[in-house]
Amino acid sequence: MKKGQSLAQRHKHERQESLRELLSRQKHVEKVIDNVNKIEDLDQEINKDDVARLKIGIETRMKLINKYLPDLKAVDMEVTGENGNALIIQAIGIKGVDASNRDTK
Repeated sequence: MKKGQSLAQRHKHERQESLRELLSRQKHVEKVIDNVNKIEDLDQEINKDDVARLKIGIETRMKLINKYLPDLKAVDMEVTGENGNALIIQAIGIKGVDASNRDTK
């Protein structure tokens, strides 16, 4: 158990990881890629109904994928400091650049 983490938090984290693992094993990303390739294949004729079904399959799988591969925006918001508190930036370093020695090609 991580320092400062309650038993309930640990169990929630374990359930989330278990769900991510399950969804990952089901090969949803690969199936989405296969369906997109079917739609893009200009050598193969497919009707509107098939395209609609493939689109629904892609959208549904993408929702499941987002459960274990969240958007980068969501991941960015989950960054926290010590004990789950807000992350506080204490120092920012600024480095100057000497542009006078720049190569001009």
